[in-house]
Amino acid sequence: MTVVNYRELKRRYDLDGPRRTVAHLTEALTEGSLKPEDFSIRDLAEALIPEGREWVRTLDPRAAGETALLESGDGVDATAFQGVAGQVVQAKILEAYTQEAFVASRLVDTIPTRLDGEKIPGVSRIGDQVDEVGPGMPYPNLGFDEDYIETPSTTKRGFIVPITREAVFFDRTNLVLSRASEVGEVLGLNKEKRLLDLIVGVANNYKHKGVAYDTYQTSGPWINELSGNELVDWTSVDAAEQVLADILDPATGEPVMLSATTALVMPAYRHAAHRTFNAAEISYTGSGAPSTTIAPNPLGDYRVEASRLAYRRVIASGESAADAKKWWFLGDFRKAFAYMENWPITVTQAPLASDAAFNNDIVFRFKASERGAAAVLNPRFVVKCTG
Repeated sequence: MTVVNYRELKRRYDLDGPRRTVAHLTEALTEGSLKPEDFSIRDLAEALIPEGREWVRTLDPRAAGETALLESGDGVDATAFQGVAGQVVQAKILEAYTQEAFVASRLVDTIPTRLDGEKIPGVSRIGDQVDEVGPGMPYPNLGFDEDYIETPSTTKRGFIVPITREAVFFDRTNLVLSRASEVGEVLGLNKEKRLLDLIVGVANNYKHKGVAYDTYQTSGPWINELSGNELVDWTSVDAAEQVLADILDPATGEPVMLSATTALVMPAYRHAAHRTFNAAEISYTGSGAPSTTIAPNPLGDYRVEASRLAYRRVIASGESAADAKKWWFLGDFRKAFAYMENWPITVTQAPLASDAAFNNDIVFRFKASERGAAAVLNPRFVVKCTG
């Protein structure tokens, strides 16, 4: 654990100002040279609030003048304390929000947007109409059809992290950080579940040219679901790749330009997946063939991810555990799905003087919120396989 020099922190705050100090602390927390657990809420208050030791003492009901200070906040400049404590709380929230268990959040891109659901325009080529251009002749125009998808409305989610009188007075920093971690984890878990529901197909919000479609199809405009294809070896992957190879652009009839990059499997098949994709070599014996062919494994470029949350979402949709564990997905998830984000997880601070201080002994409050929506951009880039 790094020992924070609070006197030096206060001196740098006075010299550099709040913006540079907070930026420096944010960088240190992001890089990991400082951790939220290195800080003490009480020591921060004593160092960064003018006459901080006296102010902390007033949190004891036996201290004189406590009522005036806590009710009005007059004479208490807590700007420095709030700025630094806010960064510590935010770092803990973000740490839990972006934890390694949230696989889907790492598989898809986050697209910033200022709209509450939007129509994303595009163009769709009208086939391969390349005419020969003679010497001195004008080039023909390539026609385009209007094309668009509609993404769902975004939703806002958030919580308030309170710092109570007791948390400061008794220096219950671990309690504050625990609550901050819970906020980050709950918000991150909710986002992960919304993304996974789209990826596994238990929720569908793909809307192309005003028409809604399920993400996975076994017939119709595209086929990207393959039943009876349990992940056993490279032949299972080959079968999924052939499904992807048969998907065509609806406007041109040409193959979709796709290079599968990632496999998402359930926990029961995590080792089977790594064995399949990371084996040094593969062997193949054709039906009735007199010999076995041994060759380098061609699947080494795939990224393999396993998700316990995905497995639970499939079961929650009504699938049996025995069948759910055999589900797996192959494709380019960044082209198929995205998180449309109005704003990332953000921490804001309430003013020092508030009713919460009087009614609930909450000295400071930090609000964490994010707003966004999981969206299907193009389902033709992922194939779902079931056992």
